[in-house]
Amino acid sequence: MAENQYQGKLIKKIKRRFPCEVLKNDPNYIQGILDLTLLFEGGFWATLEVKDSATARVQPNQDYYVQRFDDLCFAAYIYPENEDEVLNALQQAYEASRRACIPEPK
Repeated sequence: MAENQYQGKLIKKIKRRFPCEVLKNDPNYIQGILDLTLLFEGGFWATLEVKDSATARVQPNQDYYVQRFDDLCFAAYIYPENEDEVLNALQQAYEASRRACIPEPK
């Protein structure tokens, strides 16, 4: 399956599983910027670099952005072979961020 086909199916799966907006980033704007940005209520966000397989070529700067954005919130490479693992990790990170929120006083 081509990367763009996998990405389309993945976006639909993410939207069904998570309460978030999914933005497709322009790879021509910043060299190596990750493919998808997910914006959740409450300020949690994530970025994903979509690959069509575990052996797909990594573009220059992608490792930098995966590490940088993961340090800030959540980022990962995602491909069919690790999809369940990444989506489960994303679910855990999102749920942990929601538990960390302090309710506002009434």
